[in-house]
Order: sequence, then C-alpha cells, then structure tokens
Amino acid sequence: MSNAMAINSDSSSSATAMKLESTYEMVRKLASSNAVVLFSVSGCCMCTVAKRLLFGLGVGPTIVELDHHAAGSDIQAVLFHLASDAQYQPVPAVFVGGKFLGGIETLMACHINGTLVPLLKDAGALWL
Repeated sequence: MSNAMAINSDSSSSATAMKLESTYEMVRKLASSNAVVLFSVSGCCMCTVAKRLLFGLGVGPTIVELDHHAAGSDIQAVLFHLASDAQYQPVPAVFVGGKFLGGIETLMACHINGTLVPLLKDAGALWL
C-alpha cells in the first residue's frame, strides 16, 4: 500500500513539474514575441500604477490579467520562481525585450534613474 502511495506521489510531482515547465515555456514565448509584457491582476493597485506608467510613456504593453487567464495560478507560480528575492510579489511582473525586468519596484527605479526609456527603445516599444 505504501509503495502505491509513493508511486502516486512521484507521478503527481512529475506531472506538476511538467505543467510548470509548459507554463514557463508559454511565458517565455509570450515575453519573447512582444516588446513589453505585463502580468497583472485586476484590482491590484500596483498593477494599475505599472500600466499607467507604461501607457503614459507611450508604450502599448501586452497585458495578461492572471485572474482572468485559465492558467493564471500556474503563471503566478512561474513568475514567483523567476524572481530571486523571496519577498517578491509575483504581480505586476514586467518583461521588456523578452527579458524579465522585475516588479513595480524595479520598473519605478528604472523610470526614476532614466534607464527605462532606453530599455523600451532597445526593445522596440518606443520609437522616439
């Protein structure tokens, strides 16, 4: 009986790993095929700040509302793993030029120190 439970738990963890791998691949493809991708949750105030900043700069990001996406919870798990800081909140998560930029703190820091606009230009999100 315990062997059957061990096999089931191994296959379950293996299935979870495969699901996260395919979700990671989906996130990677989405990020690499769009200049700017913003993963968000509707009603999140920091997500709204990120959207307004990008729109205010003239960027039209691809926005994925995780609470309306079928794989939203899996995508949040992938975003959490992408962040190296254990205190990182998975949303908003910003990708620029196919690379993970970070959350609201990184986005705002890049804007304040003047590195955001060059990043957006290099990614093809801004032409001016």
